[in-house]
Amino acid sequence: MLKALVTAALLLTTPVFGAEWSYTDGAGKSVTLDQPPVRIIAHSSVAAALIPYGIIPVGILRDGPPSLDRSLDGVDVSAIPVVSRGWFEIDAEAVLNLDPDIIITEYSPIEKTYQGGTGDDAIADRLETIAPTIGIERSNSIVDILERYRSLAATLGADTETAPLLAERARFDIAVARLEAATAARPGLTVMALSPGGSSISVGIPAYFGELNDFAHWGVDLVSPEATPGTSYFSLSAENIGTLKADVLLLDDRWEASPYDTLTNNPLSARLPAVAAGQMGDWPAEWIRSYGRYADQIDKLTDLIKRSRAALVD
Repeated sequence: MLKALVTAALLLTTPVFGAEWSYTDGAGKSVTLDQPPVRIIAHSSVAAALIPYGIIPVGILRDGPPSLDRSLDGVDVSAIPVVSRGWFEIDAEAVLNLDPDIIITEYSPIEKTYQGGTGDDAIADRLETIAPTIGIERSNSIVDILERYRSLAATLGADTETAPLLAERARFDIAVARLEAATAARPGLTVMALSPGGSSISVGIPAYFGELNDFAHWGVDLVSPEATPGTSYFSLSAENIGTLKADVLLLDDRWEASPYDTLTNNPLSARLPAVAAGQMGDWPAEWIRSYGRYADQIDKLTDLIKRSRAALVD
């Protein structure tokens, strides 16, 4: 279904040639081209955002294998060449052979870096001899990021108001309304976002993660400790896991190893009220790039909140 939608949208999408195209990216870098770019090499997150608008990249930069790069889940990119299979692993010759008009990645203002290793000085210099590189600014709101992509797609000639796209946004609005109703019906229910590792546990600071900040805006009572200096997390050793208190745990789902197994393999995790009550769900950390996928994840969170009990912790 998605593949058919993408193909149909591609046939309907025609950039406005003859008009100068300019973009200022998240780092403040400005690029001007004689006309809107057509041959785009895109970071996987960018590809996930643009493909629903019918903008199909000629190449993709991935941050790792698909199991570690969730942004393209459910998107058929089997016919698109991959020119990077990991951070700093960009095949410059493959990029050159694709003859791109532009390379589009994302820019994180917190880390002050371009994604996929494209900000590395040596790599950046090599890529700039092939095509200009820009980074779409990441934000502390996924909604803001999705709107940036909608605006970008329009400048590239896409029709951003097709029936399927409007239906996705309507489904997203319904999902948000359901979440707001669920949180209002569970006063006092506390939620914590965790990224568990073998020897340490990291608590995501909601203000630094777009989806968590959105969830908080929609009424989810997210626990927000003070960040470990220089990071977006509060980190502690696995031995101190018992100090983490929340009614519901959301576990970072970006990694190949199951976060549930990683957490529960620590015998001390049994002391966590949320683990004992089975009140755990997925934290879709940083990879959502379409309204449809966001609606799916919000619905999952809503269902978790509706079945969870508050006041499990002191």
